[in-house]
Amino acid sequence: MAAAAFEVVVTERRGRVDGMDADVVEAVNALTTRWAKTLEPGNTVVSGLGLWPLLALLATAADEPGRTELADAAGVEPDGAAAKALELVSAIEESADLHAALGVWVHQQLKLSESFDSVVPAALTGALTGDLSADKAKLDAWAAEHTDGLIREMPIEVTPDLAVVLASALSLRTTWTRPFKEQIKRVYDGPWSGGSWHWLERSDQDLDAVRLHENGLTVITVQGDADVDVLLGIGASGAAQPEVLAGLLEASAKPEDGQPGGALIQQGQPGHEVAPAIKIGLTTSSGPELKLSLPSFSVKVEHDLLAQRELFGLTTVTTDPGPSGHFSAISPEPLVVGQAKQTVLARFFATGFEAAAVTAMGLMRASMPTNQERRLDVELDRPFGFVAVLRESRLPVVAGWIDQPTEPE
Repeated sequence: MAAAAFEVVVTERRGRVDGMDADVVEAVNALTTRWAKTLEPGNTVVSGLGLWPLLALLATAADEPGRTELADAAGVEPDGAAAKALELVSAIEESADLHAALGVWVHQQLKLSESFDSVVPAALTGALTGDLSADKAKLDAWAAEHTDGLIREMPIEVTPDLAVVLASALSLRTTWTRPFKEQIKRVYDGPWSGGSWHWLERSDQDLDAVRLHENGLTVITVQGDADVDVLLGIGASGAAQPEVLAGLLEASAKPEDGQPGGALIQQGQPGHEVAPAIKIGLTTSSGPELKLSLPSFSVKVEHDLLAQRELFGLTTVTTDPGPSGHFSAISPEPLVVGQAKQTVLARFFATGFEAAAVTAMGLMRASMPTNQERRLDVELDRPFGFVAVLRESRLPVVAGWIDQPTEPE
Protein backbone atom coordinates (compact mmCIF):
# COMPACT_ATOMS: atom_id res chain seq x y z
CA MET A 1 0.00 0.00 0.00
CA ALA A 2 1.42 3.39 -0.91
CA ALA A 3 1.98 5.66 2.07
CA ALA A 4 -0.11 8.80 1.97
CA ALA A 5 -1.22 11.73 4.04
CA PHE A 6 -3.37 10.46 6.90
CA GLU A 7 -6.69 12.19 7.41
CA VAL A 8 -8.47 12.54 10.72
CA VAL A 9 -11.45 14.61 11.77
CA VAL A 10 -10.34 17.47 13.97
CA THR A 11 -12.97 18.45 16.53
CA GLU A 12 -13.30 22.01 17.76
CA ARG A 13 -12.48 22.52 21.42
CA ARG A 14 -10.80 25.00 23.70
CA GLY A 15 -7.11 25.54 23.07
CA ARG A 16 -7.43 25.34 19.28
CA VAL A 17 -6.47 27.96 16.73
CA ASP A 18 -7.73 27.43 13.18
CA GLY A 19 -8.30 23.76 14.00
CA MET A 20 -4.82 23.30 15.49
CA ASP A 21 -4.03 22.44 19.10
CA ALA A 22 -2.50 25.61 20.55
CA ASP A 23 -0.20 23.56 22.78
CA VAL A 24 1.13 21.71 19.75
CA VAL A 25 1.72 24.99 17.90
CA GLU A 26 3.65 26.23 20.93
CA ALA A 27 5.65 23.01 21.08
CA VAL A 28 6.59 23.24 17.39
CA ASN A 29 7.65 26.85 17.88
CA ALA A 30 9.76 25.89 20.91
CA LEU A 31 11.48 23.08 18.99
CA THR A 32 12.17 25.41 16.06
CA THR A 33 13.55 28.08 18.39
CA ARG A 34 15.94 25.68 20.12
CA TRP A 35 17.13 24.41 16.76
CA ALA A 36 17.51 27.92 15.30
CA LYS A 37 19.73 28.95 18.20
CA THR A 38 22.24 26.21 17.30
CA LEU A 39 22.61 27.04 13.59
CA GLU A 40 25.99 27.97 12.21
CA PRO A 41 26.36 31.45 10.66
CA GLY A 42 25.52 31.68 6.97
CA ASN A 43 22.61 30.99 4.65
CA THR A 44 20.51 28.25 6.16
CA VAL A 45 16.94 27.12 6.77
CA VAL A 46 15.29 24.52 9.02
CA SER A 47 11.79 23.15 9.55
CA GLY A 48 10.90 22.28 13.11
CA LEU A 49 7.39 21.58 11.79
CA GLY A 50 8.78 18.87 9.51
CA LEU A 51 10.62 17.18 12.37
CA TRP A 52 8.04 17.48 15.14
CA PRO A 53 5.53 14.84 13.94
CA LEU A 54 8.30 12.23 13.64
CA LEU A 55 9.53 12.89 17.17
CA ALA A 56 5.94 12.65 18.41
CA LEU A 57 5.33 9.33 16.62
CA LEU A 58 8.56 7.87 17.97
CA ALA A 59 7.79 9.11 21.50
CA THR A 60 4.60 7.05 21.58
CA ALA A 61 6.36 4.02 20.08
CA ALA A 62 9.52 4.14 22.18
CA ASP A 63 10.41 2.40 25.42
CA GLU A 64 12.05 4.14 28.37
CA PRO A 65 14.33 6.00 28.72
CA GLY A 66 14.14 7.02 25.06
CA ARG A 67 10.38 7.57 25.39
CA THR A 68 10.83 10.42 27.86
CA GLU A 69 13.73 11.95 25.93
CA LEU A 70 11.70 12.06 22.70
CA ALA A 71 8.58 13.38 24.44
CA ASP A 72 10.59 16.13 26.15
CA ALA A 73 12.12 17.15 22.82
CA ALA A 74 8.66 17.26 21.23
CA GLY A 75 7.15 19.03 24.24
CA VAL A 76 4.22 16.62 24.50
CA GLU A 77 3.06 13.72 26.67
CA PRO A 78 4.19 10.44 25.06
CA ASP A 79 0.88 8.57 25.36
CA GLY A 80 -1.02 10.93 23.09
CA ALA A 81 1.90 12.20 21.01
CA ALA A 82 1.25 10.06 17.92
CA ALA A 83 -2.41 11.10 17.81
CA LYS A 84 -1.42 14.76 18.07
CA ALA A 85 1.02 14.32 15.18
CA LEU A 86 -1.74 12.92 12.98
CA GLU A 87 -4.15 15.68 14.01
CA LEU A 88 -1.56 18.33 13.19
CA VAL A 89 -0.98 16.99 9.68
CA SER A 90 -4.72 16.78 9.09
CA ALA A 91 -5.21 20.37 10.28
CA ILE A 92 -2.41 21.61 8.00
CA GLU A 93 -4.26 20.14 5.04
CA GLU A 94 -7.03 22.67 5.68
CA SER A 95 -4.63 25.41 4.58
CA ALA A 96 -4.82 26.78 1.05
CA ASP A 97 -1.07 27.30 0.71
CA LEU A 98 0.55 24.75 3.04
CA HIS A 99 0.36 20.99 2.57
CA ALA A 100 1.72 18.13 4.67
CA ALA A 101 1.98 14.37 4.59
CA LEU A 102 3.29 11.58 6.81
CA GLY A 103 4.53 8.24 5.57
CA VAL A 104 5.84 5.10 7.25
CA TRP A 105 7.40 2.19 5.36
CA VAL A 106 8.10 -1.16 6.99
CA HIS A 107 10.30 -3.93 5.63
CA GLN A 108 8.04 -6.78 4.60
CA GLN A 109 10.12 -9.28 6.59
CA LEU A 110 10.02 -7.29 9.83
CA LYS A 111 7.79 -8.83 12.49
CA LEU A 112 5.39 -6.19 13.83
CA SER A 113 4.10 -5.84 17.37
CA GLU A 114 0.40 -6.24 18.08
CA SER A 115 0.35 -2.59 19.17
CA PHE A 116 1.78 -1.30 15.87
CA ASP A 117 -1.56 -0.24 14.37
CA SER A 118 -2.41 1.79 17.46
CA VAL A 119 0.74 3.86 16.91
CA VAL A 120 0.84 3.97 13.10
CA PRO A 121 -2.52 3.67 11.28
CA ALA A 122 -2.63 1.31 8.32
CA ALA A 123 -3.48 4.21 5.98
CA LEU A 124 -0.07 5.64 6.74
CA THR A 125 1.96 2.51 6.03
CA GLY A 126 3.80 1.27 2.96
CA ALA A 127 6.24 -1.60 2.40
CA LEU A 128 9.99 -1.91 1.90
CA THR A 129 10.77 -4.94 -0.25
CA GLY A 130 14.52 -5.22 0.28
CA ASP A 131 15.16 -4.34 -3.38
CA LEU A 132 17.34 -1.32 -2.65
CA SER A 133 16.92 0.45 -5.98
CA ALA A 134 13.16 -0.12 -6.09
CA ASP A 135 12.72 1.02 -2.49
CA LYS A 136 14.77 4.14 -3.11
CA ALA A 137 12.72 4.98 -6.19
CA LYS A 138 9.52 4.55 -4.16
CA LEU A 139 10.72 6.83 -1.36
CA ASP A 140 12.04 9.45 -3.77
CA ALA A 141 8.75 9.48 -5.68
CA TRP A 142 6.84 10.06 -2.44
CA ALA A 143 9.09 13.00 -1.52
CA ALA A 144 8.63 14.58 -4.96
CA GLU A 145 4.86 14.04 -4.94
CA HIS A 146 4.30 15.62 -1.54
CA THR A 147 6.57 18.63 -2.13
CA ASP A 148 5.16 19.37 -5.58
CA GLY A 149 8.53 18.51 -7.10
CA LEU A 150 10.53 20.96 -4.98
CA ILE A 151 12.43 18.12 -3.29
CA ARG A 152 12.96 15.00 -5.37
CA GLU A 153 14.87 12.67 -3.04
CA MET A 154 14.25 11.20 0.37
CA PRO A 155 17.18 12.38 2.51
CA ILE A 156 18.27 8.97 3.82
CA GLU A 157 20.27 6.11 2.37
CA VAL A 158 18.46 2.87 1.59
CA THR A 159 20.60 0.07 3.02
CA PRO A 160 20.12 -3.68 3.58
CA ASP A 161 19.56 -3.20 7.33
CA LEU A 162 16.90 -0.49 6.88
CA ALA A 163 13.78 -1.83 8.59
CA VAL A 164 11.47 1.17 9.04
CA VAL A 165 11.34 4.63 7.45
CA LEU A 166 9.33 7.47 8.96
CA ALA A 167 9.02 10.62 6.87
CA SER A 168 7.18 13.90 6.75
CA ALA A 169 6.83 16.24 3.79
CA LEU A 170 5.80 19.88 3.68
CA SER A 171 5.21 22.17 0.73
CA LEU A 172 4.26 25.81 0.77
CA ARG A 173 3.53 28.11 -2.15
CA THR A 174 2.06 31.57 -1.76
CA THR A 175 1.70 34.64 -3.97
CA TRP A 176 2.16 38.15 -2.59
CA THR A 177 -0.94 40.33 -2.37
CA ARG A 178 1.27 43.06 -3.86
CA PRO A 179 4.21 41.85 -5.99
CA PHE A 180 7.67 43.35 -5.88
CA LYS A 181 9.57 44.97 -8.72
CA GLU A 182 12.85 43.22 -9.47
CA GLN A 183 16.09 44.82 -10.61
CA ILE A 184 19.85 44.29 -10.46
CA LYS A 185 21.28 46.45 -7.69
CA ARG A 186 24.86 47.11 -6.71
CA VAL A 187 25.45 47.57 -2.97
CA TYR A 188 28.03 50.16 -1.93
CA ASP A 189 27.90 50.00 1.87
CA GLY A 190 27.80 47.33 4.55
CA PRO A 191 28.81 43.66 4.53
CA TRP A 192 27.45 43.13 1.00
CA SER A 193 29.26 46.12 -0.50
CA GLY A 194 30.85 45.65 -3.90
CA GLY A 195 28.34 43.02 -5.03
CA SER A 196 25.41 43.17 -7.44
CA TRP A 197 22.25 41.30 -6.52
CA HIS A 198 18.75 40.58 -7.68
CA TRP A 199 16.87 43.16 -5.63
CA LEU A 200 13.16 43.38 -4.82
CA GLU A 201 11.30 46.58 -4.04
CA ARG A 202 7.71 47.68 -3.47
CA SER A 203 5.77 50.47 -1.77
CA ASP A 204 2.32 50.50 -0.15
CA GLN A 205 0.44 52.31 2.58
CA ASP A 206 0.29 49.45 5.10
CA LEU A 207 2.64 51.09 7.62
CA ASP A 208 1.77 48.62 10.38
CA ALA A 209 3.21 45.74 8.37
CA VAL A 210 6.44 46.72 10.14
CA ARG A 211 6.82 46.60 13.93
CA LEU A 212 9.64 47.32 16.37
CA HIS A 213 9.82 44.89 19.27
CA GLU A 214 11.21 45.55 22.74
CA ASN A 215 14.26 43.41 22.06
CA GLY A 216 15.34 45.84 19.34
CA LEU A 217 14.11 43.61 16.54
CA THR A 218 12.45 44.99 13.42
CA VAL A 219 9.83 42.60 12.01
CA ILE A 220 8.19 43.05 8.61
CA THR A 221 5.15 41.02 7.57
CA VAL A 222 4.77 40.26 3.86
CA GLN A 223 1.25 39.00 3.24
CA GLY A 224 0.42 36.15 0.92
CA ASP A 225 -2.85 36.15 -0.97
CA ALA A 226 -4.31 33.14 0.88
CA ASP A 227 -3.44 32.05 4.42
CA VAL A 228 0.35 32.33 4.67
CA ASP A 229 2.47 35.36 5.60
CA VAL A 230 6.26 35.59 5.59
CA LEU A 231 7.89 37.51 8.44
CA LEU A 232 11.30 39.13 7.96
CA GLY A 233 13.38 40.08 11.00
CA ILE A 234 16.49 42.19 11.41
CA GLY A 235 18.31 43.34 14.54
CA ALA A 236 20.77 46.12 15.19
CA SER A 237 24.10 45.98 13.38
CA GLY A 238 26.16 43.20 14.94
CA ALA A 239 23.18 41.40 16.46
CA ALA A 240 23.88 37.68 16.80
CA GLN A 241 22.09 35.30 14.43
CA PRO A 242 20.70 33.01 17.20
CA GLU A 243 19.12 35.93 19.07
CA VAL A 244 17.59 37.43 15.93
CA LEU A 245 16.07 34.12 14.87
CA ALA A 246 14.78 33.39 18.38
CA GLY A 247 13.29 36.87 18.60
CA LEU A 248 11.65 36.51 15.20
CA LEU A 249 10.06 33.20 16.20
CA GLU A 250 8.78 34.78 19.40
CA ALA A 251 7.37 37.70 17.41
CA SER A 252 5.71 35.35 14.94
CA ALA A 253 3.60 33.95 17.78
CA LYS A 254 2.50 37.44 18.89
CA PRO A 255 1.73 39.43 15.74
CA GLU A 256 0.14 42.35 17.63
CA ASP A 257 3.15 42.98 19.89
CA GLY A 258 5.67 45.68 19.22
CA GLN A 259 5.48 49.31 18.15
CA PRO A 260 3.70 49.61 14.77
CA GLY A 261 5.03 51.51 11.79
CA GLY A 262 2.25 54.08 12.09
CA ALA A 263 3.85 55.25 15.33
CA LEU A 264 7.45 54.90 14.15
CA ILE A 265 6.89 57.24 11.20
CA GLN A 266 6.14 60.08 13.64
CA GLN A 267 9.50 59.68 15.36
CA GLY A 268 12.54 61.52 14.02
CA GLN A 269 13.37 63.60 10.96
CA PRO A 270 14.05 62.53 7.33
CA GLY A 271 17.28 60.53 7.20
CA HIS A 272 17.01 59.55 10.86
CA GLU A 273 17.03 55.84 11.77
CA VAL A 274 14.09 55.06 14.06
CA ALA A 275 14.63 51.29 14.25
CA PRO A 276 17.07 48.72 12.88
CA ALA A 277 16.97 48.97 9.05
CA ILE A 278 14.28 51.70 9.16
CA LYS A 279 14.94 55.34 8.30
CA ILE A 280 12.49 58.18 7.80
CA GLY A 281 12.28 59.03 4.08
CA LEU A 282 10.20 61.28 1.85
CA THR A 283 7.65 60.44 -0.83
CA THR A 284 5.52 62.28 -3.40
CA SER A 285 2.57 59.92 -2.94
CA SER A 286 -0.76 61.12 -1.54
CA GLY A 287 -0.08 59.77 1.95
CA PRO A 288 2.48 58.07 4.20
CA GLU A 289 3.79 54.82 2.79
CA LEU A 290 6.06 51.92 3.55
CA LYS A 291 8.87 51.13 1.11
CA LEU A 292 10.35 47.66 1.47
CA SER A 293 13.48 46.52 -0.36
CA LEU A 294 15.54 43.35 0.03
CA PRO A 295 17.45 40.82 -2.06
CA SER A 296 15.59 37.85 -3.47
CA PHE A 297 16.91 34.62 -1.99
CA SER A 298 16.94 30.89 -2.50
CA VAL A 299 18.50 28.53 0.05
CA LYS A 300 18.55 24.73 0.24
CA VAL A 301 20.18 22.78 3.06
CA GLU A 302 20.45 19.17 4.25
CA HIS A 303 20.70 18.65 8.00
CA ASP A 304 22.05 15.52 9.69
CA LEU A 305 19.89 15.44 12.80
CA LEU A 306 22.10 12.86 14.51
CA ALA A 307 24.85 15.47 14.71
CA GLN A 308 22.65 17.11 17.38
CA ARG A 309 20.93 14.03 18.75
CA GLU A 310 20.64 15.41 22.29
CA LEU A 311 18.72 18.45 21.01
CA PHE A 312 16.11 16.20 19.39
CA GLY A 313 15.79 13.56 22.12
CA LEU A 314 17.56 10.94 20.02
CA THR A 315 20.40 10.08 22.40
CA THR A 316 19.12 6.80 23.81
CA VAL A 317 17.32 5.50 20.73
CA THR A 318 20.50 5.76 18.63
CA THR A 319 22.49 3.53 20.96
CA ASP A 320 22.74 -0.28 21.10
CA PRO A 321 19.34 -1.35 22.42
CA GLY A 322 20.33 -4.77 23.66
CA PRO A 323 17.99 -7.73 23.17
CA SER A 324 14.83 -5.82 24.20
CA GLY A 325 15.12 -2.99 21.67
CA HIS A 326 13.97 0.64 21.87
CA PHE A 327 10.62 0.35 20.03
CA SER A 328 8.68 -2.64 21.30
CA ALA A 329 5.44 -0.96 20.14
CA ILE A 330 6.70 -1.26 16.56
CA SER A 331 8.46 -4.62 16.56
CA PRO A 332 9.74 -7.24 18.98
CA GLU A 333 12.96 -7.20 16.98
CA PRO A 334 15.52 -4.73 18.36
CA LEU A 335 15.54 -1.50 16.33
CA VAL A 336 17.74 1.57 16.57
CA VAL A 337 17.49 5.00 14.90
CA GLY A 338 20.38 4.81 12.47
CA GLN A 339 19.58 7.77 10.21
CA ALA A 340 17.78 11.07 10.71
CA LYS A 341 18.01 13.84 8.11
CA GLN A 342 16.10 16.80 6.73
CA THR A 343 16.27 18.46 3.33
CA VAL A 344 14.68 21.90 3.33
CA LEU A 345 14.54 24.83 0.94
CA ALA A 346 13.05 28.33 0.87
CA ARG A 347 12.75 30.84 -1.98
CA PHE A 348 11.64 34.50 -1.72
CA PHE A 349 11.09 36.14 -5.10
CA ALA A 350 9.22 38.98 -6.80
CA THR A 351 5.78 37.37 -6.97
CA GLY A 352 5.76 35.05 -4.00
CA PHE A 353 7.39 32.58 -1.65
CA GLU A 354 7.82 28.82 -1.74
CA ALA A 355 9.32 26.33 0.68
CA ALA A 356 9.50 22.60 1.15
CA ALA A 357 10.94 20.14 3.64
CA VAL A 358 11.31 16.39 3.73
CA THR A 359 12.36 14.92 7.05
CA ALA A 360 13.13 11.22 7.35
CA MET A 361 14.27 8.78 10.01
CA GLY A 362 15.52 5.27 9.40
CA LEU A 363 15.11 2.55 12.01
CA MET A 364 17.71 -0.16 11.49
CA ARG A 365 17.89 -3.70 12.70
CA ALA A 366 20.30 -3.75 15.61
CA SER A 367 23.18 -6.21 15.51
CA MET A 368 22.36 -9.24 17.58
CA PRO A 369 25.00 -11.44 19.24
CA THR A 370 25.05 -14.92 17.72
CA ASN A 371 25.71 -18.21 19.47
CA GLN A 372 29.25 -19.44 18.95
CA GLU A 373 29.71 -22.96 17.58
CA ARG A 374 32.80 -25.08 17.11
CA ARG A 375 34.56 -25.00 13.74
CA LEU A 376 37.40 -26.74 11.88
CA ASP A 377 40.34 -24.53 10.96
CA VAL A 378 42.31 -26.03 8.05
CA GLU A 379 45.54 -24.37 6.88
CA LEU A 380 47.72 -25.87 4.15
CA ASP A 381 51.07 -24.51 5.26
CA ARG A 382 53.30 -27.27 3.84
CA PRO A 383 53.53 -29.13 0.47
CA PHE A 384 50.21 -30.54 -0.78
CA GLY A 385 48.78 -32.19 -3.88
CA PHE A 386 45.72 -31.46 -6.04
CA VAL A 387 43.59 -33.13 -8.70
CA ALA A 388 40.76 -31.90 -10.95
CA VAL A 389 37.99 -34.33 -11.89
CA LEU A 390 34.74 -34.33 -13.82
CA ARG A 391 32.00 -34.31 -11.22
CA GLU A 392 29.77 -37.13 -12.46
CA SER A 393 32.29 -39.57 -13.85
CA ARG A 394 35.09 -38.65 -11.48
CA LEU A 395 37.41 -38.56 -14.51
CA PRO A 396 40.66 -36.93 -13.47
CA VAL A 397 41.59 -34.00 -15.69
CA VAL A 398 44.77 -32.72 -14.12
CA ALA A 399 46.70 -33.61 -10.98
CA GLY A 400 49.70 -32.03 -9.37
CA TRP A 401 51.71 -31.12 -6.33
CA ILE A 402 52.57 -27.87 -4.70
CA ASP A 403 55.99 -28.03 -3.08
CA GLN A 404 56.06 -24.34 -2.27
CA PRO A 405 53.92 -21.28 -2.96
CA THR A 406 54.41 -19.84 -6.42
CA GLU A 407 52.94 -16.29 -6.03
CA PRO A 408 55.19 -13.68 -4.47
CA GLU A 409 54.09 -11.72 -1.41
